[in-house]
Amino acid sequence: MPGRSMIPEKLRESLASVLPIVLIVGVLCFFWVPLTTDLMLSFLIGAVFLVVGMALFSVGSELSMTQIGAHIGARLTKSKSVPLILAVSFLLGAAITVAEPDLQVLAKNVLAIDTTLLILTVSAGVGLFLLFSMARILFSIPFKWLLIVSYGIVFVLAALVERDFLSVAFDAGGVTTGPMTVPFIMALGVGVASIRSDKKAHEDSFGLVGLCSVGPILAVMLLGFLRPGTPSGGGAQTAASFRDTVEVGRGYLRAIPDSLAEVGMALLPIVVFFLVFQTVSLRLNRHAFFRIAAGLLMTAAGLMLFLTGVNVGFSSLGTALGGVLADPKRRFLLIPLAMLMGWFIISAEPAVHVLNKQVEELSAGAISGRAMGLSLSVAVSAAMGLSMARALFGIPILWFIVPGYVFALALSFVTPGTFTAIAFDSGGVASGPLTAAFMLPFAMGAVEAMGGNVMTDAFGLVATVAMMPLITVQAMGLISVIAAKHREKEPAEALPAEDEIIELWEV
Repeated sequence: MPGRSMIPEKLRESLASVLPIVLIVGVLCFFWVPLTTDLMLSFLIGAVFLVVGMALFSVGSELSMTQIGAHIGARLTKSKSVPLILAVSFLLGAAITVAEPDLQVLAKNVLAIDTTLLILTVSAGVGLFLLFSMARILFSIPFKWLLIVSYGIVFVLAALVERDFLSVAFDAGGVTTGPMTVPFIMALGVGVASIRSDKKAHEDSFGLVGLCSVGPILAVMLLGFLRPGTPSGGGAQTAASFRDTVEVGRGYLRAIPDSLAEVGMALLPIVVFFLVFQTVSLRLNRHAFFRIAAGLLMTAAGLMLFLTGVNVGFSSLGTALGGVLADPKRRFLLIPLAMLMGWFIISAEPAVHVLNKQVEELSAGAISGRAMGLSLSVAVSAAMGLSMARALFGIPILWFIVPGYVFALALSFVTPGTFTAIAFDSGGVASGPLTAAFMLPFAMGAVEAMGGNVMTDAFGLVATVAMMPLITVQAMGLISVIAAKHREKEPAEALPAEDEIIELWEV
């Protein structure tokens, strides 16, 4: 079976991601926070589903989505047709986003907006900005100026859009940079960048993910203008309850067909697109074709297990736990507990280690992978704390998002361009699957229990987490520049020692 050797490694990675949350929740529920036994058992089963599902999904995505992106990118490169590249980029960006697991989870939690409508809106936004990203690569448009213009439009619309759409819009930008879209978009970008022969072509292949995350924000805001009568104050999903272990098992069995239907609809666009492209242009040999087909099946199986575990076990317990901790006697635990979980979520995220290594290589060792990992852990932990402070006190999302993005954009003028591009790409690293699957329902449960507005006070958590690496990675890039300048000055500072030697010789 293709990818069989990769499965043990991916299982270890997904276990490392899920285990910290399981241990923290287990200690809480067994010693301090009372929750029903059926809910805890359902959560533990859901954790197993998540571990296996994330592993299969990761392997399948590498075998299929990354390969499809690379093959199509190479074929588009050979065509050298700008209209074709832009049109295919839009269609591919929209199709691949529909299958993004983080988006599926977010859409299910936004009860005030139709799930299908939200997914299609976000997907169209990604497709449009992937088109803009490819145009940037082809015509060598400076990354930071495109960012400044894009976020300038975002902030203008943010001042006008209905409040219930605002936090959801920013969260939509965070969840689209997940395990499905990132490898696909990166592979496509590298292929298209090879059309150019200049030295900056490779650098311009970074930043695609960061730009694509702007599209969903604008798309959901526009949806808010087009649907002003959308119901507000959507509540958190009700936690599932089971009488006994048989009921728990039946709950999971009942959820599997629904998850399969969701997965089928999510993957259908990209499968159809691949088959059409294979017939018309690619014409891969039998071995390569069946390898991708096997990868798509593994992706479907993993996504089905992931969504089932999230919907039945993880989100339900997250909502219930947040609600119990919102009790006035326990409310003081919300912020430190969210910060603790944020620290472990990001430190266990496999993609973080890839990012840390990339930054260490770019900085020529001036920034160690360990220092980068520590800074990301601090940043995401702080983001979780800020998000729970918003939930507790009803602070508007713009009070955090606007200063954060303004500071991040200001850093782009003093930070090397490659670090800026990587920083805006790395938002998807921080806002991983567990942020949408557990931490968002946790905040929703707390806000619901306190009688707040879930749409304005709970949503925005993913966006806050995704914003922090923009600052952290660029700050690390700035440190590398300062360190490099300091190294350049070292020989000049050593000159007085030579003067001293001459003086001693004269004596």
